[in-house]
Amino acid sequence: MMTKITNLRSLVLGAAALVIAAIGMPNAALSASGTQIKAIVNGVVITSGDLAKRIAFLRLRGTPGNSPKLAREELVNEVLMREEIIRTGNSVSTVDVEAAFERFAKNNKMSPSQLTQVLGKAGVGADHFKAYVGVQMSWPRVVQARFGGQKMSNADLAERIRKDGGKKPTTTEYILQQVVFVIPESKRGKITGKRKSEADASRKRYPGCEQGKVFAATMKDVSIINIGRILGPQLPEQWKAEIEEASVGGTTSVKVTEKGVEYLAVCKKREVSDDLAAQVVYQATDLEKAEKDSADPDSKKYLEELRKRSQIELR
Repeated sequence: MMTKITNLRSLVLGAAALVIAAIGMPNAALSASGTQIKAIVNGVVITSGDLAKRIAFLRLRGTPGNSPKLAREELVNEVLMREEIIRTGNSVSTVDVEAAFERFAKNNKMSPSQLTQVLGKAGVGADHFKAYVGVQMSWPRVVQARFGGQKMSNADLAERIRKDGGKKPTTTEYILQQVVFVIPESKRGKITGKRKSEADASRKRYPGCEQGKVFAATMKDVSIINIGRILGPQLPEQWKAEIEEASVGGTTSVKVTEKGVEYLAVCKKREVSDDLAAQVVYQATDLEKAEKDSADPDSKKYLEELRKRSQIELR
């Protein structure tokens, strides 16, 4: 089993609707079939079933000393992180997590369904795995927002540029258009396949961004959204590789999202090197560094603060 699961760290570092479903469940929802409460964190219950999955997951990750104590500690921390992610609005989307799950499966030469089977046999389960990934992708954003700030000051920006020899970093600027084949929530699952086929067919006839709205008017329940300027580091993870490879006037593949079925079109692209581009590049670099540093002191400090003001009962 261990030889089949690799690149877990690259998955959680590859990093909206909240995907961070609670690990535990309210007391009233616990069954009487032998389930035991192992911890309660701000009213969120961590059960013996949660603990068993996490122990299996620690084993799968090759974590030394994968004991019940370590598993419980990790779950407690995740409840605290999850609550703060939700409170601050810094969660990645379900699409981001599903894309990460697909990449991880591909890196291990499996389909998503095969990976789901492997995780199930290992005693982890795909849902537990995705919940973990969602927290790991979202938490560095919370830490950066708290300690790094949402925007660099002019003085900080000037200092970073000075340290780089006075040369501002260069990145690609994209002007994008979003083509959405809307699916009402009541019909999701019933017409998704049909809408996906329609969207795929429309890509072959896409006339370019200037004619996008006229083009959409010839089809039913299709909307055009002009996204505007986006810099390379700001590209959404699930579209990033395809947008970078697409030529001007080209489109990405079709994806099922919260809105329905959609694809993106590249209206313009050019290399830029201005103050905004420099700030975005530096912030993306800082975020990547924080994601790679599991011992990030800011993350540790943040968690210690959360633990001090939380109600944690261990059993």
